[in-house]
Amino acid sequence: MIYLIKFAYGFLLLPGIFVVLLGAAGIWLWIKRSKSQAIGAFAFALLLYLCSIGAISDGIMRNLEHGYAPPSDVAGDVIVVLGGGATDDTPDIDGEGNLYGSAGNRLLAAARLYRKTGLPILFSGGKVFADTGNEAEIAKRQLIGLQVPADRILVENRSLNTAQNAEFTGELLKNHHLTKPILVTSAFHMKRSVLDFRKEGIAVVPYPVDYKVSLRASYSLNKWSPSSSAMDSISTCLKEYIGIMAAKLLHNK
Repeated sequence: MIYLIKFAYGFLLLPGIFVVLLGAAGIWLWIKRSKSQAIGAFAFALLLYLCSIGAISDGIMRNLEHGYAPPSDVAGDVIVVLGGGATDDTPDIDGEGNLYGSAGNRLLAAARLYRKTGLPILFSGGKVFADTGNEAEIAKRQLIGLQVPADRILVENRSLNTAQNAEFTGELLKNHHLTKPILVTSAFHMKRSVLDFRKEGIAVVPYPVDYKVSLRASYSLNKWSPSSSAMDSISTCLKEYIGIMAAKLLHNK
């Protein structure tokens, strides 16, 4: 019973309620003999529904995430972590500012890799918008809070996107004579990141983290209920695929 209730909730919340309203509008238009308009409403409702269910979004995300597998043997001389957004003035345990969910997962993975390898951590990410935090500076504070020594942390705090992550990180790597970076970022972000670093002439060891979907596909009832998270997932994938195409075009020039 609880799963049926959860399934129904999807049609009462955003974006499911719009699917219901569009479907209802289609029925009303059909009754009013405005069949062409009714078909348009039904088509839009179907498109919105397909873009908001996990049965679709999970498959797209899974294809994007599993382009690389974490290496069984971590061989490199520095752990490079890419940012993914941060708040500016939100309260934290030892200061202000917090990394967004994906960036926080990347940071945690890097700290665990540091404990395993002892390699220095280079965090890349700047202050992207006026109301967001400087990702690298927040990350450094949080890494110190996770018992990573300050002298084992490098910060690249100027970059505003993945291409700049690669460009400015490359400069720091050269300055510190580091040549074998282990690249840590979300699995969905890894393909684009590798291309951007390759464009800068940097060969990285991909270490994907922050997986959003399980490796094994599931088509249980909850995967067919509309959800904002599924729409967000598809939007994330679309952004990545556009970025991948752009990176390939620039790399081939």
